Amino acid sequence: MGAGHRRAGRGEDRMSRARRAPWRGVPQQAADPGRPRLTTSAMIASIAGPDQRTRPAPFGHALVELARTRPEVLGLTADLAKYTDLHVFAQAHPDRFYQMGMAEQLLMLAAAGLAHEGFVPFVTTYAAFASRRTFDFVSQGIAEEGLPVKICCALPGLTTGYGPSHQATEDLAIFRGMPDLVIVDPCDALDIEQAVPAIAAHDGPVYMRLLRGQVPLVLDEYDYRFELGRAKLLRDGAEVLIISAGFMTMRALEAAKRLEADRVSAAVLHCPTIKPLDEATILREAGRSGRLVVVAENHSVIGGLGEAVAGTLLRAGVVPPRFRQVALPNAFLDAGALPTLHDRYGISADAMVRSIRGWL
Repeated sequence: MGAGHRRAGRGEDRMSRARRAPWRGVPQQAADPGRPRLTTSAMIASIAGPDQRTRPAPFGHALVELARTRPEVLGLTADLAKYTDLHVFAQAHPDRFYQMGMAEQLLMLAAAGLAHEGFVPFVTTYAAFASRRTFDFVSQGIAEEGLPVKICCALPGLTTGYGPSHQATEDLAIFRGMPDLVIVDPCDALDIEQAVPAIAAHDGPVYMRLLRGQVPLVLDEYDYRFELGRAKLLRDGAEVLIISAGFMTMRALEAAKRLEADRVSAAVLHCPTIKPLDEATILREAGRSGRLVVVAENHSVIGGLGEAVAGTLLRAGVVPPRFRQVALPNAFLDAGALPTLHDRYGISADAMVRSIRGWL
């Protein structure tokens, strides 16, 4: 198996096929002519706001830094290095980068073989491809063997406007049932940078949802440090507890600030590790009397963090007065510009604020 790039345009080929697929009725700009024009491309859209601080390719740069002192760290991809920020690693360590081409199943089993030989492979593709196409290969070839393969996937949940073919809205539900697989859903650039060495140190398989490109930076304002398997209370509040993961923690923090202007006190508990879940912290915070508990996630309402938290509370006999979810519907979602889609499906900050106000 040789190192180096196979062909640069593979990600573009996949996107071209998605562009040719029938769109599901959501235009690239807001349907209401009275609203501001949305010029965000569905393909290159960023979840960062116009004035938000960002860092470029935090995953790629963190992996390069890790590899400086960890010679066993390798990078593999299924023709999507540019679109998962693994190209940064490929440029820095070309002799430790493997371009596997259009074969996600081969990607996973090649990584398993390398892990058997003592390497720590980081493999990248899109979350939809990893969860749907390679499930059996991950289960039998990696997880059952307890191998330290780190599967880091871009476009989780609703982070692309290209419809059901690329929107991995059910990846957590698919992977949560797999024994011995750790699942991580980082919030921002800082979370990703700190998660990379942490998951490398874990002696076993990991699935990490990946934000790519210009990734927002917010957690540095909260004295935050990523710890595998630990949830972190970023801000406290007496009336609402928002338990969140992924970029929905950014939205939760923004929503909490807006609610504060309405004299509504909202806490935000960030859960970057979906499995194993930090049940002790969740039970402690959700057990505080009188608070509305809201779980916010960039995933289907079925099978993700919301149901994991609900199951934890019920099994422990902790029943909050009110429990609600901010999540994507159990449906194949439309295609279009991300700001339009996020507001339509209730995961924008505006939509979250509206929902919480209504529940209160």
